[in-house]
This record gives sequence, structure tokens and C-alpha cells, in this order.
Amino acid sequence: QVQFVESGGGLAQPGGSLRLSCVASGFTFSTDAMRWYRQAPGKEREFVAIISSTSRSINYADSVKGRFTISRDNAKNTVYLQMNNLKPEDTAVYYCVANAYAGSYAYWGQGTQVTVSS
Repeated sequence: QVQFVESGGGLAQPGGSLRLSCVASGFTFSTDAMRWYRQAPGKEREFVAIISSTSRSINYADSVKGRFTISRDNAKNTVYLQMNNLKPEDTAVYYCVANAYAGSYAYWGQGTQVTVSS
């Protein structure tokens, strides 16, 4: 079945860095775009970044542009999110999902918690 398993979250200080990973399975990873989303307490889930299947097209939410970098390794069925210059407002649970499954939360994983605090 389709699965997304996120990891790499934790506690970081403002200005610090974290690298998230997401291993996907159950579908042809190399042919689909991959997205990262996040959900802060009491807020709606929001888009963070997207990368095309070939990595040629990448887009970011304005709130993370210049600080976050999305990448993927199709040989490992893995998508990454490098987060630099973290801010307290980046605190959230981070999720990855393939484009084809983004419309149904039934396919989404458990996410990984990122907390930015001094």
C-alpha cells in the first residue's frame, strides 16, 4: 500500500538547521512530483514545497523561500527538506506526500515534529 514515512524532526534553536527525510513506497516514486506540507497547532495544513519527478521544477511557499531546500533521490524513493535559518514560526508537524495522493489524508503519514525554540 502507499506509505510515506517522515523522519528527521526535533528541537532546533532559532537560526539552526534540520534535515527532514521522507521514504515513500507503494507507487512509482520516480514518476510523481513530491510535496512537503506542515501544520502548526491550531492552524490549517499549509504547503511548503514541491519538486517535480525529475527535480527540474521546484517551488516554495513564500514563507520558506531562501531558507528551505527540497531535493529527492529517486534511487532511494526519498525526498528531503533541508531547513536552514529556522524561525519559531516554522514549528509544526511536517508531512510529505506524492502529488497523486495529496487530495486524500487517508494516504498521508504521521509526519515529523519540528520545534524551533530557544
